[in-house]
Parts: sequence; structure tokens; C-alpha cells
Amino acid sequence: MNKLNSIILASATIFLWLLMINCSKKNVPLTMPEDNTPKDRIEKLLQEMTLDEKIGQMTQYNGFWDATGPVPSGGDSKWKYDHLRAGKVGAVLNVSGAENVRKMQEVVVKESRLGIPLLFGLDVIHGHKTVSPIPLAESASWDLEAIKQSARMAAIEASARGINWTFAPMVDISRDARWGRVMEGGGEDPYLGSQIGKARVQGFQGTDLSAHNTIAATAKHLAGYGFSESGRDYNTVDVGTSTLYNVILPPFKACVDAGVSSVMNSFNTLNGVPATGDHFLQRDILNGRWNFNGFVVSDWGSIKEMIDHGHAADVEDAAIKAVNAGSNMDMESYAYVNHLKKAVEEGKVKIEIIDDAVRRILRIKEKLGLFDDPYRYCDAAREKELPNHKDHHATALDIARKSIVLLKNEDNTLPLSTSQKGIAVIGPLASDKNSPLGSWRFGSDDGTAISVLEGLDAQNIAYQYEKGAELITKETNFLEEVRINETDKSGFDAAVQLAKESEVVIMVLGEHGFQSGEGRSRTKLDFPGVQQDLLEQVHAVNPNIILVVMSGRPLVLTWAEENVKAIVQTWQLGTQSGNAIADVLLGNQNPCGKLPMTFPRSVGQIPIYYNTLKTGRPGPIDLVFWSHYIDESNAPLYPFGYGLSYTTFKYSNIKVSKQADTDAGFVKVSATLQNTGKKAGREVAQLYIRDLVASVARPVKELKGFQLVELDANESKSIEFTLSKDDLSFFDNDGKLIFESGKFEFFVGGDSNADLKESLEIE
Repeated sequence: MNKLNSIILASATIFLWLLMINCSKKNVPLTMPEDNTPKDRIEKLLQEMTLDEKIGQMTQYNGFWDATGPVPSGGDSKWKYDHLRAGKVGAVLNVSGAENVRKMQEVVVKESRLGIPLLFGLDVIHGHKTVSPIPLAESASWDLEAIKQSARMAAIEASARGINWTFAPMVDISRDARWGRVMEGGGEDPYLGSQIGKARVQGFQGTDLSAHNTIAATAKHLAGYGFSESGRDYNTVDVGTSTLYNVILPPFKACVDAGVSSVMNSFNTLNGVPATGDHFLQRDILNGRWNFNGFVVSDWGSIKEMIDHGHAADVEDAAIKAVNAGSNMDMESYAYVNHLKKAVEEGKVKIEIIDDAVRRILRIKEKLGLFDDPYRYCDAAREKELPNHKDHHATALDIARKSIVLLKNEDNTLPLSTSQKGIAVIGPLASDKNSPLGSWRFGSDDGTAISVLEGLDAQNIAYQYEKGAELITKETNFLEEVRINETDKSGFDAAVQLAKESEVVIMVLGEHGFQSGEGRSRTKLDFPGVQQDLLEQVHAVNPNIILVVMSGRPLVLTWAEENVKAIVQTWQLGTQSGNAIADVLLGNQNPCGKLPMTFPRSVGQIPIYYNTLKTGRPGPIDLVFWSHYIDESNAPLYPFGYGLSYTTFKYSNIKVSKQADTDAGFVKVSATLQNTGKKAGREVAQLYIRDLVASVARPVKELKGFQLVELDANESKSIEFTLSKDDLSFFDNDGKLIFESGKFEFFVGGDSNADLKESLEIE
């Protein structure tokens, strides 16, 4: 009888074991017993995974087949599909739409052995279907809550279309407007860039990453990409340790502190080492000093590109160097899936390195709630309802208005009266509905921006329009190449004649949205094509010009500053562009934007930025032997933090006092801010410091705080800043944060030229 019971028990055990194997291939979500923690589930899963499956989690493929169509039967799509079924893919990118995502997710959930769900990544950079201003424009608002809400809106729309991971925010600090990717970042200042990076991470990820309307964020590109030599994309970076620790790295640290899910490494070399294979950046600093517990993803093909850098002999060597350096996921190099298994078996890569990478990736999937519900981002009802929601258009309009910077307003040319007669509108970008969407807006639909003309129409403004010049569009294999024509001036005569007959001319000039962005570096920063000539010919017959500048970067506006009455920097403002511009031109919105990057007088001044070090010969002196140009001023055209209003502001009564020696309140700075004009307005009050003597020379000014202050006409307010000891500290050349006692200067004002100051000796 005991023998029979044993046989029955053994048979039952075998049956249950076979049932569990069958269910493990079909039964996802991977359910977690109530007494288990997420960490336990991940560790148990790691123990069960084969080496092939682990390496699969470290592999990301670009979208490779129509998920709602037939199963691939040949070519690259076939073997990639087989990899999905075998659990050898951890993430995909550029696949969107609830149905597409669900179908692809079902392949891994239902057909792979362990059913580990995929991450679906996309460049959700500034909005999705509803497009916000480009990030550099948003940064000009200095409005962290508005920036956060913009990212929140993007996350809601993207998540409704199946996306759970974005490759944003880009937090590269850059001082070179020739680099096309300045449009994607927060500008030149590490403090402002850190605050903006943090706000964007919080917007994308929300307070609960497992919510169905949040997405994992990625801080990119670690590190130094914005310092590419000569502003040429993908180029070499060569910076000192002081710049690395005090300028480049702080925004990444701010994102890590904000809980960013992933970090993307960079295309460039730093100290001769490609960032993708840089152990110092990824393991020593990111994982070590900062205790980052998310994962690192390579940029597109950057592992394989280490061969071109001369750092790796072949793809296998590149894979070994990248993974050992801390690059956890391979985007589109096929290096890990093809070479890591052999490298582990030969002892060139420790299994602990693999396990660490997989654990980090699984941890983010766990936080996203994908193990509990892998289809949480595949809701067709949400996809139908949320993209282009009217509330999102309101959000986009709000941040667009706040991003506009008034650069010049001679004789109070602006705002225009709604009863203004004789308005001419000239320029090829005034009627364009695509350019204002900017670059890096993959989720959007072409031609959906409100044009300037449509914005004026919505305000019932009477005007006449002439393009003056045409756009030229050329299709390429990635993004359409658009430029302003460089030779055809056949539209000039009609535009000039209209200007001659008009009282005021609104000229809308600048770059097309696809003339900035990745791979779009420029050596000239004037108006592309024939636009400058058009501006000058119009000015010759009617100098009463309001210049609306659309661009993805600072342009050289020196001629316009010297000749044009009013200049409005509108960047590329997204879906609601024309409405926002019309609101500012007509005074419905008092402009309050401030520049996040310095505008040069000449390209020859670049790189140009406010927080410079003093030279040994700062000048000016009567002799030639001091640091200057013989053909141009050292001063920028418009400084960092600059921006006018339809009212005026006055700063006075600065006071600085040492507080109790605590981290929270070390120094207090106060001042009085008064609206001295006749209109209510918002001012971005800025606080700068200077450490006069230090073991490592400090900049002439450093931004350490700012406040958005709303004031009625003639109203005054006391503004107050509290600085911690860390705010007065700096990183030495070993990356250690240190405070040194001595004399500090404190400046309060409306831009980086602030001259209201007080000094304090701090022991």
C-alpha cells in the first residue's frame, strides 16, 4: 500500500511539474506570492534564467515588423521574431500604438519560456501627439512646474499609445549653439539644467511608476556630449576635471536623486575613452559614488561605434568592454546577443556582471508594474481618448506662452493694438504648420501646428501676407531635409511692395524645425537662405518691423538688434505655436521668458557663456595685451537669463546674512523687487554668487537660485533666497565636494549681468 501511495504521489508530482512548465510558458503576469517582495521575485527569476535569456534582457531591437500583420517569414525580421519567442529580447524601440504593443508583448508573454515582458521605448522628447515647445524653449520659461506638467502630459499621451519608456530628458550642458542638439536640452547652466532635468523626470515618472499613465525616464547622454569640439555632432570631447564635475555631471546627479529609471551613455569620447566603454563614468561615478540603481542603455549603435573610435578591435571586443564598463543594455549594435555568451564562457566577462545588468533591467520592469500586468499600457480606450486631448492643448499653450523671450522693444512697439491697421506679415515660416513642431517629435502628425497666420486669424486681426521666400523640402532616408531656399528671390518684390504700403511689418524668420537637432550642426548662425537679404530689403522701405524669430538654437541677431525695432524669440513652440505668438504680440500674455543660453554677437565668440573664469589679463586696458578680440566686443549680444517684459522691474535693498551653521539654511539673501511699469507682469528674479578666492578658481558668477514673482503695476515685494553650505561649495579635481571659507559676493537681478550685490566674509 505504501508503495502504491508512493507511486501515486510521484505521478502527481510529475503531473504538477509538467503543468507548471506549461503554465510558465503561457502564464504571465509572473505572479508573486503575498509574502514575497519584488526583490525576491527578481532574484528567483534570475536563478531560473539561462545565460541566453539573461543576455536577451540586455538586448534592444528597433521595431522590425508590423505586429498586427503576418508573422515574419524571412530576413532580419524572422530571426528577431524568433528571438522574441525565445525570450532573447528585453526591449524594443519605435513601436507604438496600443494594438501593436499588445501584439508584440503577447509574443514574449505567451510564447517565451519565462514570459518576461518587454520595455517599449520611444523618443518622447517634448510632448507626443500634442507637441510642447522644444526643450530649450521650455527652459526659457524657467517655470519648473510648467515644465513638469509638460512632461506629465507627454507621459499620459505616450503611455496611452503603449509606450512605457522614454529616452528623455537630455541634460547635456552646452555652451555652443553650433551644436544642433542644444534644442533638446536645458541650456548652458548646470544649476538651471539640474532643476529642469529633475522636473522632467518627475513629470514623466510621476509619484508612482506603476501607474498606467507614467513612463520610465532616461537621463542622457553620460557624459560631455554637449561639449563636442567645434559644435560638430558625435565629435571628440576634451574637458578638464573641474568642468566635468562642476558643469557637466550635476544635472545627471540631480536626475539620479530624482529617481530616474535609466541613463543613456554618449557617442563621444572623454579622456580618449568612448563613453559607452567608460568604466569611470558608469561604474565609478554613476553606480558607485551616486548609488544609481537603474540601468544604463547605450545610444543607438554606440557599442559597435567603439571600433570606429579605435577603442575596440571588433564587435566582440566592443561588447566585452562595454558590458564590463557598465553599459547594461545594447541598443541596435547586436553586440551582446551575438558575443556575450562566448565572452562569459571564456571568462572575459563575469556572470556577476551579467546578473547585475539583468537585475537592474528587471527592477525597472517591476517598478513599472509589468510583471503584474504586462498589458497595462495597451488600453485602446485610453489611446482613443487621451492623445490630443483639449486639456493637453491647454497645457501646451500655457508653456508655449511662457517660453517666448522678448529681446528688444524699442519705442514700445509691442504689444500691438487689436485695432492696429496696415499690418503686413512676411516670411516663409509665418504660414508653415510643420516647422513649429520642431525636431524630435516622432509621435506627432505633420502639419498640425497652429501657424502664426492662424494665430492672428483667431484674434480677428486684419493683415496681408507675402511669403517672400519659399521652403525647400527634400526627402531623405531618416527625416526630411528642409531648408530655406538659398538663391530664389522671386518673391521679394511682392513682399517689399507690401511692406512699403503697410504701417507695421511682422517678419517671421528663422530656422525650419528640422534644421536643428541631432546631426544638424551649423557653422553659420545667421538666418538660413535668403532671409537676411529679405529682412534688409523690407527694412529699407519700412523700418517699423517686429521680428519673430523661430529657431532651435541661439542665432546671431546682431544686424537685427542694431536695426529692427522689436525682436521676439519664439523658438519652435509646438502644436499651439501660432496662438501663443499671437497672444504675446497682442499683449494677451506679457512675455516673461528668460534666455537659457547666451546669444553671441558673432559665431567667432563661440563657445560663449556667462559663468566664465577670469583670465590673468581680464582688462580692459589701453594696451593690446589683454584677453579680447580686435574685431568684436567680448560681451554677448544677449546674456544668459535675459528677457524683457511689457513692464519694467527694479531691484534694490539687497541684504546678506549668515545663518546658523546648518545644511538647510547657511546664508540668507534678500532684496526688494518692484514693478515700476504700468502693467502686471512676471519676473524671474535670479541669484548669483562668486567665490572670490578658492583652491580651484571659481567662475565670475554662478546661478544658485531663482524665483518667479508676479507683480501688479507699482507693486513691490521682498524676495528671499536661502542657500545651504553645499550651494557655496564646489567640486575639486578629484570630484570631492568641498567648502572653503572666505569672501563671497552675492548678486540679485533679472539676468546674469545683475550688478546689485553685497559681500560677506564666511568662516
